[in-house]
Amino acid sequence: MLDRLQSLADRYEKLSELLCDPDVASDSKKLRDYSKEQSDLQPAFEAYTEYKNVMEELDAAKLMQGEKLDDEMREMVKMEIDDLSRRQIELEEKIRILLLPKDPNDDKNVIVEIRGAAGGDEAALFASDLYRMYTRYADTQGWRIELMDANTNDLGGFKEVIFMINGRGAYSKMKYESGAHRVQRIPTTESGGRIHTSTSTVAVMPEAEEVDIEILDKDIRVDTFCSSGAGGQSVNTTKSAVRVTHIPTGIVATCQDGKSQNSNKEKALQVLRARISDMMRQEEEAKYAGERKSKVGTGDRSERIRTYNFPQSRVTDHRIGLTLHRLDSVMNGEIEEIISALSIAEQAELLEKGE
Repeated sequence: MLDRLQSLADRYEKLSELLCDPDVASDSKKLRDYSKEQSDLQPAFEAYTEYKNVMEELDAAKLMQGEKLDDEMREMVKMEIDDLSRRQIELEEKIRILLLPKDPNDDKNVIVEIRGAAGGDEAALFASDLYRMYTRYADTQGWRIELMDANTNDLGGFKEVIFMINGRGAYSKMKYESGAHRVQRIPTTESGGRIHTSTSTVAVMPEAEEVDIEILDKDIRVDTFCSSGAGGQSVNTTKSAVRVTHIPTGIVATCQDGKSQNSNKEKALQVLRARISDMMRQEEEAKYAGERKSKVGTGDRSERIRTYNFPQSRVTDHRIGLTLHRLDSVMNGEIEEIISALSIAEQAELLEKGE
């Protein structure tokens, strides 16, 4: 571990030199790439620097302990050794986590798809509740939401809603949200006051850049049609909505949120690239289906990951057995505690597997 840390520290210091080089400063791509690489290395570099300082102080304190000291000084040295030893253990644990393999998609923007599943209109209403929850959570993180496409029902719920979250680290947190979300409550359409169970599915995909997924013009079919739903005078009069079909895979993406056909086409292509990339990732993971699945962050959309019980104001994440009795605040976007717990559980599992 120490050899790896020293190599990391050497690279960090080399990047500091490169960033001061006039040739690099005049090259925007190199400047951006080196700055990002150094930023990624900084937490581990700082932890390693502190670790080295702690070990030096600990060695010095232990040497002092072997000298002739009066009782008061001996007690002070013992207390310092105890404090430094505790800090050593804390830093070693922190460094082990920092050195875990990082998901290359963690810093990317994400495209989120929410669909009402089992439960008809109630599932669609819950899908709109989830959309509101994520938009409010995004606000707390300083992220920006961009609506890509939406299909509503007569009650104002979403049969389907697709949106992008723009912000560094969006995928690192939102990736835990993929799966089936179950709601237990009395629907507004229920006259008998009975509790119903409905589900909505969430799919979170990292944004795929053009350099990641190349889509050739000959491989797509672009259809235009009139937008439906809210949108002003252009609705049903202007063919601004766009449907893009990727012929080799059959994957389809639609966008009708904007009034510009070109803008809608670009958004549809963004969704299409993300879906193709997601399909390729799932195919790759399927090759290793015989291996034990991780409890956290599998991205399996059929997996029931969380239950929202309104009568008991209870939220339970089934992957880690976490239960919170503050449903109102969770639905208001306060989900950081859940996401942090999932991240810690994943780190613990990786450490246990020795990856």
